[in-house]
Amino acid sequence: MPKRGQSRHQMTVFSIGYERRSVDELIDILRTYHVAKLIDVRELPLSRRKGFSKSKLSEKLREAGISYSHIRAAGNPHRAERADVQRCLRLYRDYLSENPNVVDAVIGEFGRESVAVLCYEREHECCHRSILLAGVEERGYRIEAV
Repeated sequence: MPKRGQSRHQMTVFSIGYERRSVDELIDILRTYHVAKLIDVRELPLSRRKGFSKSKLSEKLREAGISYSHIRAAGNPHRAERADVQRCLRLYRDYLSENPNVVDAVIGEFGRESVAVLCYEREHECCHRSILLAGVEERGYRIEAV
């Protein structure tokens, strides 16, 4: 819910992971939801998965008419703890409390058109996106995990 005195924004922010997806499948999903911009919230936008490293992904998105932005500060500096998902997410929550400007930076990338926030994990609840986007939702945006 928005804080007192804040209005709910009309925009929906989508959360998506690329785990077990191809770049073409990702783009098809983004098109289905009319996403105009993809915000990459990986600390290091590199991937062993073909086409998901920053330069290749941004190129494919541009060809599809979708803009790309990478926000390194929104990445999880505790991703090495991912074997213990709950600990990893707890550490990221602490990181965001100490760095509230990270949520501001993500919101600053929003425009009038639909946006999606990307990381690796397919399941929203198992990814730091869930913590990051909870902060965005507290500011009055609607979040939808796909």
